[in-house]
Amino acid sequence: MKKHSQWSKGIRHWIVFFLLVAFVITCCLLLFVSVLSSSLDITFTKEHISKAAKLTFINVLFISFLFTVLDIIRRWHTVNRPVNKILSAAQKITKGDFSVRVEPVNTPFADEGFNKIIECFNKMAEELSGTETLRTDFIANVSHELKTPLAVMQNYGTMLQQPELSEEKRLEYSKGITDASRRLSDLITNILKLNKLENQQIFPNFEEYDLSEQLCECLLQFENEWEKKNINIETDIEDEVKICSDRELLSLVWNNLFSNAMKFTNEGGTVSASLKRNGDSIIVKVEDTGCGMTPEVGAHIFEKFYQGDTSHSTRGNGLGLALVKRVIDIMHGEIRVESVVGKGSSFAVEFKEVSDER
Repeated sequence: MKKHSQWSKGIRHWIVFFLLVAFVITCCLLLFVSVLSSSLDITFTKEHISKAAKLTFINVLFISFLFTVLDIIRRWHTVNRPVNKILSAAQKITKGDFSVRVEPVNTPFADEGFNKIIECFNKMAEELSGTETLRTDFIANVSHELKTPLAVMQNYGTMLQQPELSEEKRLEYSKGITDASRRLSDLITNILKLNKLENQQIFPNFEEYDLSEQLCECLLQFENEWEKKNINIETDIEDEVKICSDRELLSLVWNNLFSNAMKFTNEGGTVSASLKRNGDSIIVKVEDTGCGMTPEVGAHIFEKFYQGDTSHSTRGNGLGLALVKRVIDIMHGEIRVESVVGKGSSFAVEFKEVSDER
């Protein structure tokens, strides 16, 4: 069927070239004969005309055939080959092979439009490959994070069924189930929030409010944490610093940064919070004297489910800093991190003091 189609297409090309060449040669011959006969007063006989017509017809056939062959070769190298390469790559992508890439067309007389299409196609394949990797990792990580608290609840629930269980153990196991269920609830909440932020389903509600007051309120929510671990709290927060932003979304940022600082700071350590104006910018810093992290870990901390210190993984789900980064991006701010292993980490969030975003 494919060969029949190619033959039909070749015949159509030949007919087009035949008619075109026949028309051009006929016009040229008529013009030539007319001029020649009028200037030399020559009379052509039927035999001359018949012989010239046959020769001209043969020439037309040959020239049109030659043009057809040349056109087929040209189309094959400049059109068919690039199209076939793109179609073949597209078919592989539809089957799930996102590693395929199309080589640019470098043949003479190549249409630059195909190279632009190929460039866009390769970028699309690269994006799909990255998205597929993220999707696979996301499913694997979510499955793992869901299994852990569910397994804890199942184990504690089984132990609670023991008939001769003491009151102390019953309370311990009940608390374990409560903590695991709370962690599961936080995980699902963070997944939903992050999904809405990434799909732009949450629209910021910009309003002017006191950032100094908000930071103090968020820090006070962790009073039990710092008292339990005897953490020293240092603050350097300027009064009445106003910002035009989304109060609720920014509270996610401060709560996550303070939570991480408390979690990774050992007993007797120090957590500090500062708020400063620097020209037309507002800079918030949250610092701790915790375990710190290597540059390799620091390069990935804003990725979903990434946990550089697995010893603290039972108290988080690897989504907090991903949420922080997404919120900061939506607010057109900037977040920077500096960390030294064994000495602690410092997160700096910077915004413009006056924002006209609405």
